[in-house]
Amino acid sequence: MSEWDFLIPRPKSQFLKVKCKECESEETVFSHAKTKVYCKTCGALMAEPTGGKAKIQGRVVAILG
Repeated sequence: MSEWDFLIPRPKSQFLKVKCKECESEETVFSHAKTKVYCKTCGALMAEPTGGKAKIQGRVVAILG
C-alpha cells in the first residue's frame, strides 16, 4: 500500500447490483439504504434497513463502486 492509501479516506458504502429472488431481475441498491427497497418488476423486498448496512434479501451480483 502506498502512502496515499492512508491519507485519502475511502467511503465504506457502495452501490450493489442485486438479483431478485422471485423474478431474477437486477436492481441497483445502496449498501447503506435507509428505506426498504422493492423490486420494480414484481414488488418483492430486496433490501431492508438495519440502522447501518442494509440487509440484502436477494443475491449480490456485482459491486459497482
